[in-house]
Amino acid sequence: MEGITWLTHRFVMHGFLWCLHRDHHQKSTGFFEKNDAFFLIFAIPSWLCIMLGLQNKVYWVAAVGFGIAMYGLAYFIVNEVIIHQRFKWFTKSNNTYIRTIRWAHKMHHKHLDKHEGESFGMLFVAKKYWHKIKEDKKRNAK
Repeated sequence: MEGITWLTHRFVMHGFLWCLHRDHHQKSTGFFEKNDAFFLIFAIPSWLCIMLGLQNKVYWVAAVGFGIAMYGLAYFIVNEVIIHQRFKWFTKSNNTYIRTIRWAHKMHHKHLDKHEGESFGMLFVAKKYWHKIKEDKKRNAK
C-alpha cells in the first residue's frame, strides 16, 4: 500500500485533484479541509469491496477492501494524529521514527504548490531524513 500511497499522493493529489488537496498545503481557517474528502474517495471503494466480496464469496476482493480500510486507519493515526496533530492525543514524542516521519512530512509541506514536491509517502521515508534526525539527537545529547 505504501507504493500506491506514494503514486496516488504524487500524481492524483498533486495532480488532477490538487483542487481538493491544496488546502492541506495552504492552510485555511477551520478544522475541516477539502482534503478530508479523500476519506470518502477511499472509504467508498473499500466498503464496496468488503460488502460485495463477502456477499459473493469472492474473498480476495473483500481482502482488498479490508487492506484499504486498515491503511486508512494507519493514515488517520499517522497523518492526522501524529504528524499534523489535528487530534491532540500524542503531542510530544522523542521517538526517532516519529520524529523522522514528522520531519519528512514537514519537508513535503515546505512546497506550497503542486509542483516540486518531495517525500510523498507516509510510513517509509528516505535515509536523508533519518540522518537529519539522528544528527539532531546527537547534537542535543551533548
